[in-house]
Order: sequence, then C-alpha cells, then structure tokens
Amino acid sequence: MTKLRHLWDQGQPTLNAWLSIGNAFTAEIMAAQGFDSITVDMQHGALDYTDLLPMLQAMRASGTTLLARAAWLDPAAIMKALDAGADGIICPMINTADEAARLVSYMRYPPLGERSFGPTRAAFAHGDDYAARANASILAFAMIETAEAYANLEAITATPGLDGIYVGPADLSLSLSKGQLKAGVDREEPEIIAALQAIAAACNRRGIIAALHCGTPDYAARAISWGFKMTTVGSDARFMAVGAAAAVAGFRKLTSGPNGKTTAVAY
Repeated sequence: MTKLRHLWDQGQPTLNAWLSIGNAFTAEIMAAQGFDSITVDMQHGALDYTDLLPMLQAMRASGTTLLARAAWLDPAAIMKALDAGADGIICPMINTADEAARLVSYMRYPPLGERSFGPTRAAFAHGDDYAARANASILAFAMIETAEAYANLEAITATPGLDGIYVGPADLSLSLSKGQLKAGVDREEPEIIAALQAIAAACNRRGIIAALHCGTPDYAARAISWGFKMTTVGSDARFMAVGAAAAVAGFRKLTSGPNGKTTAVAY
C-alpha cells in the first residue's frame, strides 16, 4: 500500500509537490522535505525519461509516494513510466469517459487492462511480487482541465478503476471562460470556485480522490475544506525562484542607503 492510500484510508488529506527540473539531486532534496507524494512532470517539465529514472531512484529512500505526470494519453509513455517504478500516473487532458477508461487500461495488467508486462526497474523497487500487487496499488489520476471534461464530469468520475481526478486550474479556467480569464492557480472567480467544488463533490460521491494544483498553503487548505483530498503546493523551480528572490530582496533592503543607493561596505 502506498503512503497516499494509507493516509486517505485514515481520512487524512495529503500534500503533493511538483518536480519540473530534470535532476536527481534536486528530486532527492524535495523528497526529503516531508511531502506525502512527489510528482515528476513529464508534460511541461524540463526533463524526459532519462531524467525520470534516476530521479525515482534518488527519491526511493524517502518512502514518499512517487507519481509521474504523463505528457499525454500515450500508452507507451505511461507504461514506461510505470516500469521505471512510478507509483501512479497523472494524465493530462482527459475529456471523456472513454479516454479515462483507456488511461485505466494502460495502467492495469490483464484481465483488468492491457498494460504490457516488463517492470524493468519496478520489480526491483517494489519487490518480486510487484506484478501480483500492481493492479491494486498503482494510482490512476485523470486530469480535468477543459470545458468538455467538466461537461463529462459525472461519466468520467464513474470510470471503473479510476482512483482520482487531478484538476489543472489554469487550463480549466482558460477553457471554461473561453479565453477571457488569464491562466493561473488559486482562482478567486466565483464561477471557477463553483466548478472546483462541483468536481470535488462528484469525486466524493464516487468514492475517488479529488486533487487540486495550488500555489499557496492557504489556498490548499481552502481546497481541503471544499472536499479535495490531495493538494499540490509549489514546485522545485518555484521554490528555488521564490527563495532566491527573497534573499536578493533582503540583501538589497539591508544594504541600501537612505536614497536607495547601495551602501559601501568596508573590508
């Protein structure tokens, strides 16, 4: 059983982090910070499979549930990420129940699906009985991030074998507003909040996990109050940028003179 499933079974919400930098050391640092799960972004991240594999290896010792966001609904890429040892897949742009069913089938061995057998690293990372346990343990998340997907919400959430819905608020806001809203997370528009709450409610009715991509801990806590069970707060790139910017701003403030000029430092 993954750490995520254990926490959900106890009724606890979980915190996910995002990796978009293709580097095993960065991944190892992030996995050591106490997140319940870590997602390697194969869609928009600056990385590929040759980065994914060592990143999963570097994070194994943390005990964190390790997910990968696929670049698309591509059976070869999805199966390869699972064979590399990912505990689950988040798949973007799932718009229909048929697409959700295809996602599930790519992630389950027969007779529940059509995943090809060849757990290259997964058998070493998860044990000799991996094949017997994989169908029940691997997590399948479909991303709802378009108006079409939102219209098909009930059918998608009813997909047998689907473990959860992961909401991409930036794309969803663009699609629902027909481009009238700017892309971004932590939405405050009443119509977008209503859509997010409707998605969480649909997931809870079906007994699956509702997950949301957030930008701040405060917004993530609000999402939990709406019924989301998993939230993502920040990425490796964002944490590095924010931390670096804060250090620079702090230094400039502390060393600037009364007219805003840098104060000379004697050595």
